[in-house]
Amino acid sequence: MKVIMWDVDDVLNDLMGEWFRLSWLPEHPECRVEYSGIVANPPHEIIGISKEIYLESLDSFRTQKFSQLKPLPEMTEWFNLHGARANHVVVTSVPLMAARLSADWVFTHFGPWIRSFNIVPSPRPGVIPNHGPKTKVEYLQTFSKVDIVVEDNSETLCSMRQLGIDTVMVPRPWNESKGSLTEVLTQLTNSL
Repeated sequence: MKVIMWDVDDVLNDLMGEWFRLSWLPEHPECRVEYSGIVANPPHEIIGISKEIYLESLDSFRTQKFSQLKPLPEMTEWFNLHGARANHVVVTSVPLMAARLSADWVFTHFGPWIRSFNIVPSPRPGVIPNHGPKTKVEYLQTFSKVDIVVEDNSETLCSMRQLGIDTVMVPRPWNESKGSLTEVLTQLTNSL
């Protein structure tokens, strides 16, 4: 049975979109950027702020609203139809303060299928980095086997392909994925 490694944010859910629509835009009505215009992640330069202010806003949203995020319906449907055909692990990059929120969310919505939840802490000011892997790619190298990676970050996927791992890119405005999420999930299903 194949092993699929999943990212969480903007793959199983729409964190960036929800943060942008429910937090950033209401607090900054002068912002003229639309979600489709967020062609970089992180989007701080696009919306005209520092990376620190962006991370503070996103982390505040995580703390207050993450548990209320809904999984992408296409992902829920895919897991219901095909989840039993593979083993599933999560490797996500979140700040340490949000790791428990993310884990709770994943097991609340995808618990019947996910067998392992792993984090690579994303850096935050004042938090001393740990001695472990600094990227998902470094972390993945500690696994004995991963067949497919599902991710929204182009750089991460490029590194995974260099390791000889099949990849599936979830379409987002900041990546070059072609096609709809349904088409991407069909590609994943055909890989099993």
